[in-house]
Amino acid sequence: MRTKDSIIGELVAEDYRAATVFESYGIDFCCKGNRSIEDACEKKMINPTDVLNALDNVLKTSSGENVDFTAWPKDLLVDYIEKKHHRYVEERIPILKQYLAKIAAVHGDRHPELIEVNELFIASAGELTKHMKKEELVLFPHIRKMVKNEMGGGELDTPHFGTVKNPIAMMMSEHENEGDRFEKIEKLTNGYIPPSDACSTYTVAFSMLKEFEQDLHRHIHLENNILFPWAVKAEEAKLGSLV
Repeated sequence: MRTKDSIIGELVAEDYRAATVFESYGIDFCCKGNRSIEDACEKKMINPTDVLNALDNVLKTSSGENVDFTAWPKDLLVDYIEKKHHRYVEERIPILKQYLAKIAAVHGDRHPELIEVNELFIASAGELTKHMKKEELVLFPHIRKMVKNEMGGGELDTPHFGTVKNPIAMMMSEHENEGDRFEKIEKLTNGYIPPSDACSTYTVAFSMLKEFEQDLHRHIHLENNILFPWAVKAEEAKLGSLV
């Protein structure tokens, strides 16, 4: 039963089609998905009943992809995040850097916002690259060990970072930073709508930026709302069994 007290991230984890509703109202379902519908609506000055009605309509009538990632083994989910989302970011960054630098140089005098967009994306690219490496080298290997241990396949030593909550807190903070950065980019680009004098490179760059943000939202959602809560609960259950 969906109510105004329902947690946004949990609703999207249950059915990803809900993400389209929250996006349409400008509500962050990934980086700030731990809020209730009422809390998010209050900050946006939106009637929560409108959001709940929209959710009912979409989830009753909409069709399309709705993979139940909550049911996936979590080591498989880690593999999916790395191979789909991390690889996507790595492949798109150099292309977008080239396009954004070009349109900032050519059109920046008439559209100075492009210079800031370029600077914001360069900063985001650097931070995301470091962020993904920390996940791939530190957090994700530990989560794989947690899954193996849960299945009776080996000992789980105490990691150097103590509790899994520590790296997760860092990753979630970095997620929020990138969410805020892309919110600025979206506003500067008028929702990724190119102006009437935009050339083909300008148009393609905005289209790619929009796709990049959408992929980032889904990427962060899988971690913040599904993978990380599982890891915290699994660790707590393990510690409880040792008491």
